[in-house]
Amino acid sequence: MFTTYKEALEWIHARLRLGIKPGLKRMEWMMERLGNPEARIKAVHIGGTNGKGSTVTFLRSILQAGGYTVGTFTSPYIEQFNERISVNGKSISDEDLLKLANIIRPLADELEETELGGPTEFEVITAMSFYYFAEVNKVDIVLFEVGLGGRFDSTNIIQPIASIITNIGLDHTNILGNSYEEIAFEKAGIIKEKTPIFTAAKHPGARRVIEEQAEKRQAPLYRLNQEFSITAHRTLANGEMYTLTTEFQIMEQLEISMLGKHQTENAALAVVAAQYLTQNGSIVVTEQAIRSGLKHAYWPGRFEIVSENPLIIIDGAHNDEGITALVDELSTRYADRSLHIVFAALKDKKLDQMISKLDQIASQISFVSFDFPRAAEAKDLFMISTSQNKIAVEDNWGDYLDEVIKSIEPNSVLVITGSLYFISEVKPYLFKFSKNTIISL
Repeated sequence: MFTTYKEALEWIHARLRLGIKPGLKRMEWMMERLGNPEARIKAVHIGGTNGKGSTVTFLRSILQAGGYTVGTFTSPYIEQFNERISVNGKSISDEDLLKLANIIRPLADELEETELGGPTEFEVITAMSFYYFAEVNKVDIVLFEVGLGGRFDSTNIIQPIASIITNIGLDHTNILGNSYEEIAFEKAGIIKEKTPIFTAAKHPGARRVIEEQAEKRQAPLYRLNQEFSITAHRTLANGEMYTLTTEFQIMEQLEISMLGKHQTENAALAVVAAQYLTQNGSIVVTEQAIRSGLKHAYWPGRFEIVSENPLIIIDGAHNDEGITALVDELSTRYADRSLHIVFAALKDKKLDQMISKLDQIASQISFVSFDFPRAAEAKDLFMISTSQNKIAVEDNWGDYLDEVIKSIEPNSVLVITGSLYFISEVKPYLFKFSKNTIISL
């Protein structure tokens, strides 16, 4: 039995050694022992490659504005581990996390002795979230973000009232497949019988797979640029504005405070899902709640301006699609400024295209390593780059950032990007700077 939060967290993290073990049998085994708490939760399931966390945030904010108590299960975390299990944006307490760890630990030990083997870190956290929302802190609705893929993801034992699949990209190809179609098939595994599915998938092959799986399961399907569409997009100084047309309503001049045209698509998914669920009586949200929720939605580490003077942006662009969105946004907003990009990544990503796109816009690009089992070495990233102004930082990235921030020119932008695991280390580090300088922390 754990007696402290620190002990519980160390046990959870130690399970990373088990790696990724796709499949639902271990989750089903644990849930049966716990009396199937996942069956007592009203849930929305959110999968896809990019934009899952942002879509969760938009929908949570809309539902909160409508008066609901909303649980969320997300990954990875940016500032604190506890934020992975939250209620109305407030992270689970250390005390409750300790309680949950002591409930799940005996099951994990028992499971270890079976032919199924012990649960992974993600399976343990998922099991904790199910029990938490069903027994410890009951809420009106829970938004579950898929960890990896969908079909065999540990969250996929739920029976949601709606499922959402954001855009599909070539990520985790060593596990999910090498084509858009193969990856889409895994993502589409969250589609349930006669349960509505909302998607912003753009690749024709990926969309076709989702359409086929929705038809097979008789699931009502809502697709970006078909059943709902975005028009009249305008970039604002502190967000985006657009018109959303759905079969339920036309909403003009919707505003979001999260930056980037791609965020209008994530917001649109949240809105059309909320409209559908209101129509069928699962929830009730008004137009005012939708507008207010969108405007106040905030998700850390996604094109987030953490300092205005000097201008510092952090963005968890950890795959090709994410980098493309980042490059487009930087080119639109800061075409007249020099860009110093600091990049760190996981070594199992497709790095060549990501780095090539950053090379094209960076006045200077620096590659750093960080303390994570799958992190790429700075020198390896450096070798991929073709930039004439590249630097490999082999030692402490924190000391390097200190130097860079002190020397930023007035017309320059410092962009820190790459792995979300890296961003989760960088953002708290920036607390050391004056609060008069660093904002939005």
